[in-house]
Amino acid sequence: MKYLFLFLFSIPTVLWSQYLRSNEEVVYSFDTKAGKKMVLVKDKGNEYIQYRFGSKDRIEMEFPSERTKDSWKQFRYKSYHRGGGKQNAGMDLEYLSFLNKGYTYTLFKSYYAEDGSRSTGVTVIDNKGKSTDINGIYKSIKGCICNLEDLGLIEKEDTGL
Repeated sequence: MKYLFLFLFSIPTVLWSQYLRSNEEVVYSFDTKAGKKMVLVKDKGNEYIQYRFGSKDRIEMEFPSERTKDSWKQFRYKSYHRGGGKQNAGMDLEYLSFLNKGYTYTLFKSYYAEDGSRSTGVTVIDNKGKSTDINGIYKSIKGCICNLEDLGLIEKEDTGL
């Protein structure tokens, strides 16, 4: 019985290990409402950053495919923060985007004080402008896209707000 417990306890670790190598740390991750997993990782020494997406047991997409210092240049970060709570329509918006094979992927995390709504996910836009949202489960979030801003390795875009 003891060995069965240890075996069952190790399954999530084994499944998670394909999304996270020993030299990496999670920047941001969440599970989707469709049962998928999104993980943004970086090398602990900031040698690379990589987006991974797939099912719980198989990575279906990795971007960029090569783990090099140039990977940082392929992502764009933008954020907008307005304090003041509900009475000032406070909000917290964060976006990380990249272009892959003609598709624009944007990871997002948002909070609106007016109604207390929170959301996360990935928006995918094809080269014709058709948009698809992959909704994440907010309570499953680990990490923060905002941590990238402090590193200074990703280009920050003006939000225009």
